[in-house]
Amino acid sequence: RWIKFEEKVEDGGERWSAPHVPALPLHSLFQLRTCLQKGTVLLDLDATSFKEIIDKTLSGHAEEAELQPALRERLAALLLLQPRHQPTKPLLQLLAELALSPCRGIPPGILPKAKGRSEPGAQLSKTPLKEQLRNRFRKKVPPGAEAAHVAVGEVECLEKPFTAFIRLRHGVSLGSLAEVALPSRFLFILLGPPKVKAYQEVGRAMATLLMDELFQRAARQAEHREDLITGMETFLDELIVLPPGKWDPSARIPPPSSLPSLCRRTTVDPPEQQPHVNGDMSAAGDRASPGHPRPGEELERTGRLFGGLLRDIRRKAPWYGSDFSDALHPQCLSAVLYIYLATVTNAITFGGMLGDATANMQGVLESFLGTAFAGFIFCLFSGQPLTILSSTGPVLVFERLLFSFSQDHSLDYLEFRLWVGLWVAFFGVVLVATEASHLVRHFTRFTEEGFCALISLIFIYDSLKKMLSLADAFPINWQYRLDNVTSYSCACNLWWRRLLNPILTCPTTSHLPPLPSMQSPPTTPEGLSRTQCLAQGGHLLGTSCQYVPDVTLISFLLFGGTFLSCAALKRFRSSRYFPAGVRKLVSDFAIILAILTSCAVDAALGLETPKLLVPSELKPTNPARGWIIVPFGANPWWVCLVSAVPAVLVTILIFMDQQITAVILNRREYKLQKGAGFHLDLLCVSLLMVVTSVTGLPWYVSATVISLAHMESLRKESETSAPGEHPEFLGIREQRLTGLAVFILMGLSVFMAPVLKHIPMPVLYGVFLHMGVAALNSIQV
Repeated sequence: RWIKFEEKVEDGGERWSAPHVPALPLHSLFQLRTCLQKGTVLLDLDATSFKEIIDKTLSGHAEEAELQPALRERLAALLLLQPRHQPTKPLLQLLAELALSPCRGIPPGILPKAKGRSEPGAQLSKTPLKEQLRNRFRKKVPPGAEAAHVAVGEVECLEKPFTAFIRLRHGVSLGSLAEVALPSRFLFILLGPPKVKAYQEVGRAMATLLMDELFQRAARQAEHREDLITGMETFLDELIVLPPGKWDPSARIPPPSSLPSLCRRTTVDPPEQQPHVNGDMSAAGDRASPGHPRPGEELERTGRLFGGLLRDIRRKAPWYGSDFSDALHPQCLSAVLYIYLATVTNAITFGGMLGDATANMQGVLESFLGTAFAGFIFCLFSGQPLTILSSTGPVLVFERLLFSFSQDHSLDYLEFRLWVGLWVAFFGVVLVATEASHLVRHFTRFTEEGFCALISLIFIYDSLKKMLSLADAFPINWQYRLDNVTSYSCACNLWWRRLLNPILTCPTTSHLPPLPSMQSPPTTPEGLSRTQCLAQGGHLLGTSCQYVPDVTLISFLLFGGTFLSCAALKRFRSSRYFPAGVRKLVSDFAIILAILTSCAVDAALGLETPKLLVPSELKPTNPARGWIIVPFGANPWWVCLVSAVPAVLVTILIFMDQQITAVILNRREYKLQKGAGFHLDLLCVSLLMVVTSVTGLPWYVSATVISLAHMESLRKESETSAPGEHPEFLGIREQRLTGLAVFILMGLSVFMAPVLKHIPMPVLYGVFLHMGVAALNSIQV
């Protein structure tokens, strides 16, 4: 059988082979051309049943080779016999037959008979059989497909070959002729005497021709026999011949990962390359709507102040309602959980680094609140809601430099930062007003992918760096020896117990350090845990006090296991196991399943691996600051003017980071249907700079890797695909609800600390590594 590629029944006769590219003898194609030139060709035949087709075909044979009535009846009876189809068996039946197979010592005669095998001599049914209607193979057939039938064989009563090519005027269901109940349009019959042994190869050549898109087009439009010959000549013009002594004919060529397009095959000279416009989101098959963009419209200059912004708003307004209704799909739930965990991990990572760089003027809590607020507002009003805002490495570097400059010149960091942020917002609005996003048209593919590769490598580097830092916090006990177990000990030394009696009798103790506060009388040092000992002012003495279980090793196992599980489960969609619906569901929830599996393994082992730390109180990380930054008072008045200088640098940084990410997300190959909003996105980021600067929260810009992961988690693919063919990419599920849900959960994370604290950090670092590798695999440089 052929569906895009050839499949053969294996030698045992119990299953189909893997799909492969058919390899044809060149002589069979020449013989097929002879059959089309000299045989019967019936185009636009009116018939409603297979019997009627056979009768008209046999009666329409050439006069000089007219069949005798007796021979005609024998051929008709032969062609109307019920063909034997390869049965498709349920999984339970296959397992049962495997258990009762002859290799187990069970005689073959007691095996259950396979359903779908017709009895010898049975007549063709005029209606589809139950096995045809319930055939699971139908799920792999694309919608609107039609069947073509090739019948070849040896007939002793024939003296010369009989060939016929039939094209029906309309697709007709031919009863139980096909393996799957589909309408049929093309038939090819080749019967001949037994002395010729090439019939099967000629039939394979005809089936291969019918699977070729160009020949299909020629066969559908043909009005005469010569049109079919011309279509076959076109096929032969593209034929590639392999030398017989340099290749094994029995080898099966696997299907390629990508096939040349029809446009490329039909044009002699390649079409002129269109100018590379990254803002062109139009694609064939886009649904028509007044708000749908024309090619390149997003980055065309209007010549008016805020002209590009107004055009973005007019373009996105018709889609605003569908941005919520299009999210009603189970795939969006998986995307929410995946991106939420990635965003939480990113907020904790950058929040911790910001705390180290700014003396806790901005910490993990500020990172949580800022991410939740900025991300929610951006997803609600932006032009491309699939973008995820987050702290980025370049912004972190600038924050560190700004804090160091403030310390060196005795300036208040948060007030100085407030004025820098206000200037950045002003410059951003100016860029929006002057349609500066038009410059994005000059970004080349190399620039985009170089930037994407840099951010991806940063994610990979950070995940590996975090894992290696665990070896310092939880050192591996290389020197541990089982024979020396008797010499290992650890005791709690409470220095104040030796001084307790003198303290009680001495008239003054002002020269002694204060004793730790105790709610109850201290217990003996032997009964104290490590935490209790340190809390009561003691310290640990002994050779095994620094001993920890092999936390680092199990952390690396969780890290690698999570990464490999994410990669394997994502590819599960194209595997051969389970039905297509189960594979799709597993692939959609791959990241969540990998995280849950790793968390279950960690809980079962019971080791104290480092867990996710989430703030549980709504108060600034540094008690010296408040939630509102006062613009005057701590610094000289001229600071508000000088702040414009570093603000120019930040503006360039924000503009490049935001717009390059937007260009990458709005590429033509993603088949986005609702258009982009470069000016609107930049305006939202600029206005958010005002709020985050006034409240002392981190600055946010589009996160390339997380945004790409968000889009990848919302990929739409065809429900059906032929064996050996990859599912067709249909586009991205464009909506706002997943981003809004992610940042709502982000804000509620403070109240979900009891649940989130059970997630090991190595598991989240594994997700980080998967995101970086996945983004790196999507580039071409």
